[in-house]
Amino acid sequence: MRTRRFRRSVRHPASALAALLLAAALALTGCSAGDDASGGSSSAADKRAEGKGVSGEAAPGGSGSGAKATAPPKLAASHIIRTASLTVRVEDVPKALDQARTGVENAGGYVGNETTTRDAEGHERTRVVLRVPVEKYDEVLAELEGSGKLLDRSAKAEDVTDQVVDVESRIKTQRASVARIRELMDQAGKLSDVVTLEGELSTRQADLEALLARQKSLKDRTGLATITLSLSETPVKKAAEDDDPGFVDALAGGWSAFVTMLRWLAVAFGAVLPFAAVAALIVWLWLRVVRPRLPRRPAPVPATTALGPLPTARPAPESTHPRHPGEGD
Repeated sequence: MRTRRFRRSVRHPASALAALLLAAALALTGCSAGDDASGGSSSAADKRAEGKGVSGEAAPGGSGSGAKATAPPKLAASHIIRTASLTVRVEDVPKALDQARTGVENAGGYVGNETTTRDAEGHERTRVVLRVPVEKYDEVLAELEGSGKLLDRSAKAEDVTDQVVDVESRIKTQRASVARIRELMDQAGKLSDVVTLEGELSTRQADLEALLARQKSLKDRTGLATITLSLSETPVKKAAEDDDPGFVDALAGGWSAFVTMLRWLAVAFGAVLPFAAVAALIVWLWLRVVRPRLPRRPAPVPATTALGPLPTARPAPESTHPRHPGEGD
């Protein structure tokens, strides 16, 4: 039995060495246990003293209740998209626009789209989109409101913290997935496996790029607030005129009525002219083309009898001599 065990130990020196190390560790454990038993009272006293120093009344700054002071939890950063729309009436639109542009650039923002129009009366109107940092949003908004008479104001705040966190998590997962596909491509030995993995890698890379683009858009919208500013000029006030009409006013009114009447007559003539032209053409065709080709009616024949034609009644001749009063008929 001993010879067989000796041979096994010789054949497996690593197992023998492991057994020796295990025996040494058990011996050291027993010694330390004996030391702990001999000095158990002192270690327990030391632990009580340390406990008092941490949570007891003798510890400096202790509360006496044994509760450890903990730091306040950190709040998660919020991501909010801020947008506002302002309509302001000013005396001079170009001047107010320059001031707004200067204020936005000083705040670290920039001017986006800009549209300027002018109405029939010559009043200018400008619509401009401003992008300003969120930290300067309230300051710039108050400055723009005070540039003239505020006609309309609307503001909106949208919390997209959940979307930002979700996109960040999906980007992390997608990057790990892309890395795994690349590792599999390095280990692939067949051409068919390589082709399949390349297609999968292309799909996951496209998804990753889409997520990165969405993350960039959210970062831009949450980092910079959007203010849509509409500026319009104040109409020029005309001087108050005398309420009593004079000769010139009456003449101007009559001339205006006359011109209006002529205008309406011209409109009516223009409306009737096509119908009159068609009617004249029809009459001309009837007289020049159709009527000459129609058969003419024969002249009436006098009535006759067996004895001959009937005599026609002739009117009685009037007497040439004058009639005197009292004469018979």
